[in-house]
Amino acid sequence: MNKPIEPAVSLTQEPASRERTRRPPGRSRGRRNWLWLVALALLAVAGYYGYMRWVSPTPASPAQFGPGPPRPIPVVAVPARNADVNVYLTGLGTVTPLRTVTVRSRVQGELQRVLFQEGQLVKEGQVLAEIDPRPFQVQLTQAQGQMARDQALLANARIDLDRYRTLLAQDSIAKQQVDSQASLVRQYEGQVKADQGQIDNARLQLTYSRITAPISGRVGLRQVDPGNIVTGTEPTGLVVITQLQPITVVFTVPQDNLPSIMRRVQSGDKLPVEAWDREQKARLAAGVLASVDNLIDPQTGTVKLKAQFDNESGALFPNQFVNVRMQLDTLAGAIVVPTAAVQRGAQGTFVYVVKPDQTVTLSPVKLGPVDGANVAVSEGVAPGDLVVVDGVDRLREGAQVEVGSRPDFSKAVEAAPRERRRSGGEGGSGRPGAGGRPGGSPPP
Repeated sequence: MNKPIEPAVSLTQEPASRERTRRPPGRSRGRRNWLWLVALALLAVAGYYGYMRWVSPTPASPAQFGPGPPRPIPVVAVPARNADVNVYLTGLGTVTPLRTVTVRSRVQGELQRVLFQEGQLVKEGQVLAEIDPRPFQVQLTQAQGQMARDQALLANARIDLDRYRTLLAQDSIAKQQVDSQASLVRQYEGQVKADQGQIDNARLQLTYSRITAPISGRVGLRQVDPGNIVTGTEPTGLVVITQLQPITVVFTVPQDNLPSIMRRVQSGDKLPVEAWDREQKARLAAGVLASVDNLIDPQTGTVKLKAQFDNESGALFPNQFVNVRMQLDTLAGAIVVPTAAVQRGAQGTFVYVVKPDQTVTLSPVKLGPVDGANVAVSEGVAPGDLVVVDGVDRLREGAQVEVGSRPDFSKAVEAAPRERRRSGGEGGSGRPGAGGRPGGSPPP
């Protein structure tokens, strides 16, 4: 009896069934690996926070460094003292020259020579340029010739008048003829005066052909070159001169300060004014208040003031922006502390005062004007109280402190140039062994 033949399709389907049975174990192993990684990350985070909480010390709590009482906090303190405090008003100012002159020609002609350098300092009356003088010399000659002719006619008319008067005394001529001759003399006298005016005008035009500086100051850039015909109507002129010594600064202050300023001005006091650079680190010049404007700007609520400076060093330049400090008053014998000692918080301004038992207490203060690195205190501090200027960030009310002092590097800074000169100048070189001695030391 013959056996039935199995279909061949079963042979091809067996690998597919095996593949389906192997996939689920691979996916489960991937999930287990991710779970282990997440668990390790959570353990690492928990270990880090546990270390920071229980192992790492906190700098803000000195008691955790070991058994015993907390260590004193090192601070730097200085005593409050009595001193004179200057009250200043500050503002932004613009340097303005006292006089600015545009030099123009008064006559028409060819510009022959320019006798100044651009940016040069010139004196009043110094010749700046020359215009061709020949046309004006011709006019002067013509006026002088006309005057000589009219003077001769006048002299002849006067001789005739004297002769006519003699004849009139002898009753030889009519009086009308004498009067006519006298009128002719006066006519020639008027003509001579007119000729003199023409001569003076020609001489003046000849003088104007030499252009001089009307004021002392600094000349700007040349606007016309030699060879051009100048008429005196040029909008830019030949050159612009600005006066630098003295010079003024125009600045503004709030209108609330105007009454105190006017009291000082009306009493005849000269308010000192200082001009500082933009960063307020270098003082450029010192002067006095010159004038106060006659109105208040309603848009800004400020009033303009003008200060005058000698400007001998030339540090102030026209249209330069400067910071202005005007000394309005002086508080004599005020209590002052360094500005570094003043702290600000929810309770307002305060300072830390060191008590005799080397603990600190918080003392609210009422501040006054600031003068440089010091500030006036009207309430809260007495002269001689130690106020903390360094190390306040770790202080609390009643904290134990250890008062120290800041190192003084001034002597080291002053000695450094002397050491460099001694090692580099006398030893010949700053390198070791220079001059035949170790370190380039000078000979004994």
